[in-house]
Amino acid sequence: MSTLLHLRPAVPRVAALTLSFTLLATPGASQQAGGPIARYSMDAGTMSGMAAMAGGGGMGGAMSMMMGGGNQPIHELVLRLGSTQAASGSPAAEHYMPAGARLGASVPLVTPKVTPSDEPALPGEKPKGRLLIYWGCGATAGPNQPVVIDFAKVARGQFPPGLYMTGAAIPQEWQVRFTNSKTYGEWPNGQTRKTLSGNSSLIGDHRIAGNYAPEIKFALNQDFMPPITGRASPAAGGATQLSWNAVPNATGYYAWVFAAKQGGDMVWWASSASQAFGGPVWDWLSPGAVRKLIGDKVVMPPSQTSCTVPSQVVQSGGEMLMGSLYAYGPEANFAYPPRPADPKIAWKPEWIARVRYRSNTMWMLNGPDMGSMMSQGSDDSADASSDNPPPRKKKCKGGLGGMLAGAAGVGC
Repeated sequence: MSTLLHLRPAVPRVAALTLSFTLLATPGASQQAGGPIARYSMDAGTMSGMAAMAGGGGMGGAMSMMMGGGNQPIHELVLRLGSTQAASGSPAAEHYMPAGARLGASVPLVTPKVTPSDEPALPGEKPKGRLLIYWGCGATAGPNQPVVIDFAKVARGQFPPGLYMTGAAIPQEWQVRFTNSKTYGEWPNGQTRKTLSGNSSLIGDHRIAGNYAPEIKFALNQDFMPPITGRASPAAGGATQLSWNAVPNATGYYAWVFAAKQGGDMVWWASSASQAFGGPVWDWLSPGAVRKLIGDKVVMPPSQTSCTVPSQVVQSGGEMLMGSLYAYGPEANFAYPPRPADPKIAWKPEWIARVRYRSNTMWMLNGPDMGSMMSQGSDDSADASSDNPPPRKKKCKGGLGGMLAGAAGVGC
């Protein structure tokens, strides 16, 4: 079962803040006679605003916009293949794409090489600063806010008395990971520098073939989601009103705001009304999981297109508040052989595949929106087959656990 971090007053603390979100269950367990040989996960995202700048190469993406590239959304694709079989020779697999993807005939699914590090661990700096946590849409923060986490105390094993972790009844969703596969391959990777463009398309036939899994074939008729555009405007009493466009096919929305201030203090606010932070809400989510989270008041329903950031968050965060907004989307599932209509017939698929969609954006809460900052330029995006994009930085683990680990000086 997945886990979210919940914050409530007057509850004993937990002994750890490390979050784990690896979900190994496969769908239809009651009908399956055995697990599939191969599992394939394809996560497709649309990024706009400052999220597109970061995804397009950080400062290089920003310079491209200012030089006439316009505030163009970009696309991201995360491919993962996991198998119960060993490879015949060195692991090798390819995802053969439709021409509209603009990625050439295929992209390689590379098996990571895990090598132990001989470098001694360096002592981290003495942690300092605090994390102030707020939640919920409204002009003013609710009672018992903020929860304050002192990083120096956390490093000594002292946790705030109002902080604990609890399970959230999110439908179990299978995941493909290096750690739960006998043989594993992924893209993006260091073997190719191909990138998607804003006008890349997923529509058409897809084929995944390699030497450690059965051949996988499926056709997609759902393309990348449209971009989501977040805007912020001052509200009465010092609060900030967030608003966004209704994204077609969106199943729900989730917003958060973050600020890092001089002196080491950080401020974090989430739109969740149930005091739940981090975890799967920063990932791709199935429509079933989103429906459950809407019922738990963690995710906003697709009919909601605005939320007010409390005045206390704006006051505590200062001028450098960064806003982020997710629109979760549909999901497509494939299997071979297909699941029998009669539930009494045992089903043992050779492979299962899943395609998930989302759209997200980022912007400066107290600054102009990205459409005002950058010239719109041409509607034509650059070709996606650029061979020299800047290298991506290693990402820290998501959720509060990763944030606290970084702040406490213990690495990502």
